Amino acid sequence: MKIATLAFAILCAGPLPANSQNADPHLNFVPRTEAETTRIAAIIAPTADFTQAERFERVAGGATTSLEVPNANAFIHPSRNLADEHGMDFAIGTAFFEKLWVSSPSATLASNGLGPLYNARSCAQCHPKMGRGHPPEGPDDNAVSMFLRVSIMGGEPPDIAEYLATLPEPTYGRQLQDFATVGHAAEYTLNISYTETEVILADGTVVSLRAPTYTAANLAYGQLHTETMFSPRVAPPMLGLGLLEAIPAADILANIDPNDANGDGVSGRPNILWSKEFNQPLLGRFSLKANEPTILQQTAAAFVGDLGIATHINPQTWGECTEAQTECRAAPHGGEAVYDGLEITPESLEMTALFVRNIAVPARRDVDAPQVLRGKQLFYETGCIACHTPKFVTHRLADQPEQSFQLIWPYSDLLLHDMGDGLADYRPDGRATGWEWRTPPLWGIGLTETVSGHTYFLHDGRARNLLEAVIWHGGEALSARDAVVGMSSDDRTALIAFLESL
Repeated sequence: MKIATLAFAILCAGPLPANSQNADPHLNFVPRTEAETTRIAAIIAPTADFTQAERFERVAGGATTSLEVPNANAFIHPSRNLADEHGMDFAIGTAFFEKLWVSSPSATLASNGLGPLYNARSCAQCHPKMGRGHPPEGPDDNAVSMFLRVSIMGGEPPDIAEYLATLPEPTYGRQLQDFATVGHAAEYTLNISYTETEVILADGTVVSLRAPTYTAANLAYGQLHTETMFSPRVAPPMLGLGLLEAIPAADILANIDPNDANGDGVSGRPNILWSKEFNQPLLGRFSLKANEPTILQQTAAAFVGDLGIATHINPQTWGECTEAQTECRAAPHGGEAVYDGLEITPESLEMTALFVRNIAVPARRDVDAPQVLRGKQLFYETGCIACHTPKFVTHRLADQPEQSFQLIWPYSDLLLHDMGDGLADYRPDGRATGWEWRTPPLWGIGLTETVSGHTYFLHDGRARNLLEAVIWHGGEALSARDAVVGMSSDDRTALIAFLESL
């Protein structure tokens, strides 16, 4: 058996031995004892008592949780327990995240290398205040926090079972860029139109859902392949990513049920992908289809895809320019000899990743409020926690004290789920089908309007409020969605109050 196949088999066979490094080579962890494993299982079991808040429920991110006043800056605080030796690196990483990159050639060598094609000039432009992006709100809205991924079927899949092979679109690559440096043309303009459809709830309330249609207009480099698949993406919030990275893969994989053996209609599956860092298959945890395994690799992917910045993980100095875009590939780049031909050093990428790893989750609000507790009970009893797993305990980490051995409340299983035709993008991504999405963490969702100034939700921002987001659920979530449709007005209000407390 090939090494890659063997590693994949070990990873996907089910719960892993607590001392196995195969699934978590990115973490320097201390194996759990048998007693710890038993105690953790009891702690993370879903509660059946909704008369009061659970112990530690308010601090959703464990000891990393920010206790600052929940205002417009609620998502920009560092882990509350950030180690002193990491303070300077966090500040430097913040600067890299917020830096405005410039095109080459430039006298500003430390910021040189933007593009030539790009979606934003900084990470913070896509994730303002570390919050949620949004679709265009009018013809003059540049909407740098949204773009289209593109691909076509074909190619030889890697030696990983169920991997769905796709190829970049021949001319435009895997991502459409709506900006370009001087002398080059942006690839396209994103146009969106909506069709409204009314859904009548059991109590007579009418909810209007807007179904989007996406058009890639003003194509600068010729027509797209006739079989091009599109996937719209809005930038997600950046909260608690270091904690998600620290969850044992075995604990995530313990929730997989691809054949729905328990008969609850939910069939969570992992996205397994090739790690450029560790040269082996790893569990995907990040992005909307769980197609990145670690924060470092996710950060490097954003640098090259969104900004056109080369790193040691993705060293192409031309960013997303394809072989068909010859002038783009031949353009001056920011690869410097002092950076070994890269546009950002491995050390700088590491500090950016450290910053991302330590963006704190804000504390819950109103956890003891009777209406919130009632909403929590409805959330659990309608089956929402079949995908939105409330709790995990992270690995005990030897060199990451902030994320080490924390009880966290992300309300996500980090697995892929079929969400039905309504939310399908029909574009495979690794092992994810065109109907599947990773369960998004819900922590911080109630502060979206406070931080981001809007209430657009789901992968493309089509939902204009939390109720619309729930009603869009289909596929494996259809029964839970139907339960919400059938609720009384008071119960539905309580459910939303619970979500807004997260």
